[in-house]
Amino acid sequence: MPSASNAAAPGGGGPEVPRIAVTDLTLAYGSSVIQRDLTFAVRRGEIFIIMGGSGCGKSTLLRGLIGLLPPTRGDVLYDGRSFCTSDPEERERMMRRFGVLYQKGALWTSMTLAENVALPLQEFTDLTAAQIREVVALKLALVGLAGFEDFDPSELSGGMQKRAGLARAMALDPDILFFDEPSAGLDPISSKLLDDLILELRDSLGATVVAVSHELPSIFAIGDNAVFLDGETGTMIAQGNPRALLAESTDPKVHEFLTRGEARVPAR
Repeated sequence: MPSASNAAAPGGGGPEVPRIAVTDLTLAYGSSVIQRDLTFAVRRGEIFIIMGGSGCGKSTLLRGLIGLLPPTRGDVLYDGRSFCTSDPEERERMMRRFGVLYQKGALWTSMTLAENVALPLQEFTDLTAAQIREVVALKLALVGLAGFEDFDPSELSGGMQKRAGLARAMALDPDILFFDEPSAGLDPISSKLLDDLILELRDSLGATVVAVSHELPSIFAIGDNAVFLDGETGTMIAQGNPRALLAESTDPKVHEFLTRGEARVPAR
């Protein structure tokens, strides 16, 4: 698979600007460096997987991409524009294009699903209450939760809570979706349904997806491209399509990770 920086632009107009470009990125908590020297690109409409063993810094990298952790060095560019060095107003405009699904769903348990999904609409738009109700109903229907507007999160299964969190992440029609371990804690059937939903949303909405995951079935089912982070060396040691890495990588850490339990690669 060609790298994003070398991909041809539609119409033959030269190289396409990556949707996301990470350059020489180092992330740390205080003096403790978690990941360093990260350089990779994410193409528009791609499902990009951040993978690696437990504790290697996958979620830390996600925090860096969405602005929750300023980098120690390097930069993150969206459509060629620096996210890390932009002024606060420009950064805010960029972040409005992000939708984030956190590992636990991050739903407010004291609110109904409709109230949860309505929150970003109430905060960041001038829509009327009636218009917000319409948007909320549409977003819940997109994730298969039509009719669940008045349910509390505690009344739903784990898979349904993840889908409700996804509906809220899509409330402002973002063109980049960030997922932190979307399949974590789900049974195989619920995980497969969520994978199918992510693919459907990517294809129907044209969104770019960045997902942290260590779940091999999901990685192989939805991943177009990936970066492999290594906790021991504190940097990336492989990048590419997960299936290609499984077949071609000679790095023992990558091979061991991708063959855990002799995982079966799902057909596409």
